[in-house]
Amino acid sequence: MEASVILPILKKKLAFLSGGKDRRSGLILTIPLCLEQTNMDELSVTLDYLLSIPSEKCKARGFTVIVDGRKSQWNVVKTVVVMLQNVVPAEVSLVCVVFEKFTKESTSLLDELALINNGSDKGNQQEKERSVDLNFLPSVDPETVLQTGHELLSELQQRRFNGSDGGVSWSPMDDELLAQPQVMKLLDSLREQYTRYQEVCRQRSKRTQLEEIQQKVMQVVNWLEGPGSEQLRAQWGIGDSIRASQALQQKHEEIESQHSEWFAVYVELNQQIAALLNAGDEEDLVELKSLQQQLSDVCYRQASQLEFRQNLLQAALEFHGVAQDLSQQLDGLLGMLCVDVAPADGASIQQTLKLLEEKLKSVDVGLQGLREKGQGLLDQISNQASWAYGKDVTIENKENVDHIQGVMEDMQLRKQRCEDMVDVRRLKMLQMVQLFKCEEDAAQAVEWLSELLDALLKTHIRLGDDAQETKVLLEKHRKFVDVAQSTYDYGRQLLQATVVLCQSLRCTSRSSGDTLPRLNRVWKQFTIASEERVHRLEMAIAFHSNAEKILQDCPEEPEAINDEEQFDEIEAVGKSLLDRLTVPVVYPDGTEQYFGSPSDMASTAENIRDRMKLVNLKRQQLRHPEMVTTES
Repeated sequence: MEASVILPILKKKLAFLSGGKDRRSGLILTIPLCLEQTNMDELSVTLDYLLSIPSEKCKARGFTVIVDGRKSQWNVVKTVVVMLQNVVPAEVSLVCVVFEKFTKESTSLLDELALINNGSDKGNQQEKERSVDLNFLPSVDPETVLQTGHELLSELQQRRFNGSDGGVSWSPMDDELLAQPQVMKLLDSLREQYTRYQEVCRQRSKRTQLEEIQQKVMQVVNWLEGPGSEQLRAQWGIGDSIRASQALQQKHEEIESQHSEWFAVYVELNQQIAALLNAGDEEDLVELKSLQQQLSDVCYRQASQLEFRQNLLQAALEFHGVAQDLSQQLDGLLGMLCVDVAPADGASIQQTLKLLEEKLKSVDVGLQGLREKGQGLLDQISNQASWAYGKDVTIENKENVDHIQGVMEDMQLRKQRCEDMVDVRRLKMLQMVQLFKCEEDAAQAVEWLSELLDALLKTHIRLGDDAQETKVLLEKHRKFVDVAQSTYDYGRQLLQATVVLCQSLRCTSRSSGDTLPRLNRVWKQFTIASEERVHRLEMAIAFHSNAEKILQDCPEEPEAINDEEQFDEIEAVGKSLLDRLTVPVVYPDGTEQYFGSPSDMASTAENIRDRMKLVNLKRQQLRHPEMVTTES
């Protein structure tokens, strides 16, 4: 192999022949390992080249290989040793490993661990209270140094082995045999100090964890008692409307959201503290329980205040909702009362009164609900605990209390005004009902009077067959007139009542304008017809009375019977009565009306004529008595 070919590798001096010889006069091959990772392929090439340089005579005396591992890790040294066993020629008789690096590292590590452990044993309170710093950590990993030591000791204990089948004999040097107790002593010291160091680290880790928990607990407590409580102190109002209460609720939800983040930290800290308490370290139990109690007290107190505030705002929202509904009901009732009504009849008035009563009842229910909500809200405010940690909230509460009481009093006054107006409207409606009733009854009186007039003209026709019957008819007629007079008076009284009611209601009657003229007109017609009926009956009584005197045999008064003037008078009255039956009743408006039908009048006239014939026959008998004798 030409040197020029591997010159870049050789320049790295991965291995070299120093020119020295061992006790057997064999050449010494040195492999200086460095901090950087050694390329095993390049090292193998270098060894092949170097071992090919000596003569066969030198090779026969064998080689001693020195592996300098002071600047390298033990695993690299071990890899090189294994490679030498598999790669170098049989002439290599001895491999020496320089392990000064382990001795130096282990001694330095022992000093550092002793310093750390002794400082911890002295119980320096200031040291315990300060947080973990890099100055108090060992410069190398104790686990790595211990592993390196164990591997080195194992290697030293197994360095002698005899190769059968013509193999190479590897023999440890005297220094290597002396190094084994030193390595064992260092390992024992390292294990002892490392065990103490682990306990120190555990204690320090626990103290660090405790300090971190304490710091986080104080952060939570300081925020809840500081900015968190200040936020709640600033939110004391309940709003004066639904919109205002909703805005306050939204603001409170934002505050709750901020508190939720700190409550999540509280839950995490509580779990960590519970885990430490379960570990059972007596010296930390009192401090941990104190932290846990302080954290829980503050968080539960703040959570209670948040819940109270939320319930208060919800109650205020419900109160303002009921107040708004009640206000709308009162506005609707007031609007209904302010509109003048003109009902068409009593039924519509009754319906309007029923609607008013229903609305007033609904207002009563709403006001009762408002009082209940308001009282519940006042009770909550009165039970409010001061979240200002001693700050008096009476002034803020007084404003809320005044607002609630003011709303309830205002609604009570508005309801009272509406009740007064409902009473007035109810009275007016009842008067209108009475007015309509009077108008209807007055119209009915007119109808009744018209029916009496019609009955008078159509059925009161007969004049009687004799004086007694005619007198009975006259008496019945007077009673009939009394009934008509009562009906007329009743109608007049009703119409007078409508006038009074219209004046009270400041309105005009719908029917009094035509009902009164109709009543007077019908009464006038009835009066005229009645007077005519009376005249006819009186004439009929006079006719029948005189006729009966003539027709009866009265021997004690012959002179009276023989008086011609009586016959003439009877005849004249009868003719006048017959003439009057043919004359119609003439009303003031010029209209005419006859009593009964023509057949009825003819029948009555026929009765009168028959009576007149009897009177004339009597007259003839008195004048010519012989005619009566002859006829008989």
